[in-house]
Amino acid sequence: MTGPAEIVVVGAGAAGATTAETLRRHGYEGRLTLVGAERHPPYDRPPLSKQILTGGWEPDRIRLRGPDTYDRLGIDLRLGTAAARLDRPGRAVELADGSRLHADAVVVATGVRPRRLPGADGLTGVHVLRTLDDALALRDALAGGPRLVVAGAGLLGTEAAVAARGLGADVTLVGARPVPLVDLLGPQTAGMVAAVHRELGLRVRRGRVTAVEGARGAVTGVRLADGTTLPADVVLAAVGSLTNTEWLHGSGVRVDDGVVCDALCAAGPGVWAAGDVACRPDARTGRRRRLEHRTHAAEQAVALARNLLAGPGARPFAPLPYFWTDQHDLRIQVLGEAGGAGTCHIVEGSFAECKFAAVHCAGGRVRGAVAVNLPRAVQRLRPLVEEGARWGSRPAQAPGATEAAAGSEPGA
Repeated sequence: MTGPAEIVVVGAGAAGATTAETLRRHGYEGRLTLVGAERHPPYDRPPLSKQILTGGWEPDRIRLRGPDTYDRLGIDLRLGTAAARLDRPGRAVELADGSRLHADAVVVATGVRPRRLPGADGLTGVHVLRTLDDALALRDALAGGPRLVVAGAGLLGTEAAVAARGLGADVTLVGARPVPLVDLLGPQTAGMVAAVHRELGLRVRRGRVTAVEGARGAVTGVRLADGTTLPADVVLAAVGSLTNTEWLHGSGVRVDDGVVCDALCAAGPGVWAAGDVACRPDARTGRRRRLEHRTHAAEQAVALARNLLAGPGARPFAPLPYFWTDQHDLRIQVLGEAGGAGTCHIVEGSFAECKFAAVHCAGGRVRGAVAVNLPRAVQRLRPLVEEGARWGSRPAQAPGATEAAAGSEPGA
């Protein structure tokens, strides 16, 4: 394959690194530069809130590739410097260190950064969890079993809370819903997870952190919207993210909750986007959306690289959303959409065993699938989700399959 003479991929996370590798593996022979703001070689982020935070893995284990891979593929890896500006008329990316990279095509894979909590500036003991350095700093802070408040009860917040509890911390998890993760997992699975959290000794508090409080330069607690103060020695902010798009201001690239791109992953002439920062059309809903999931980042990167080189043969990227989470001894996989109104039908196993596969239906059609501790089951249900099959029209609805209304919350 041919393609632009020089390509610059900005962002050395999973999306950026996979884009660069895929370009080479599909025959791209031009100059290829991969720019990363962090000093570490490209690494995997999901283990940060689990294996790295608990100390179960050493940092080298999460590297995406060995140290010689990028040299072998002819990828110029620029680490420790962020992109500062995109000069589209001049076909160049300007870096924070003052260097300038010529680019006939630019791939934006700059990802996201954590939102900060009000009042946290200048206080020790307040943490975020996005980078390897963040995870190592938080792990050190959890030594000795401190009082930890986790602000935000999404996937990151709950995973970190479980890991911290395993390290002996006294953990309070603050979230907007009475049952964490219900919007992602559905009420049945979320209720099961909530029961596991309680068994571990996690306290779950419904609310919203409005400010961090401190004394003598260190955090002492957080204040909630209802006026309650929760004491804390350590605070983790897991309250969402902001896209890293400031360097694109003035470039003409459209930014609206990320880089707006089309179904081919193109954001304009010579500009492409992948990963957490990419806001693309969803073929199933007709709306634009960003997905901050590891599998999605890699799949989109592969599609982008192929489309960048394919010319008129480019194909739309229309993935089926998929993510997983580890919550203590539960490995949970979700395909499609499991939250929202509807019904949940068990097709294998049972809630009581904490080992099951289920489909989630709305309007009589399958919209999603969930598997807990059955790693292969969710893929067997993929055709039902992809087709939006009518429930009962496929063999997957085995005799004895059980049904639960979406309003029930076992263990909640």
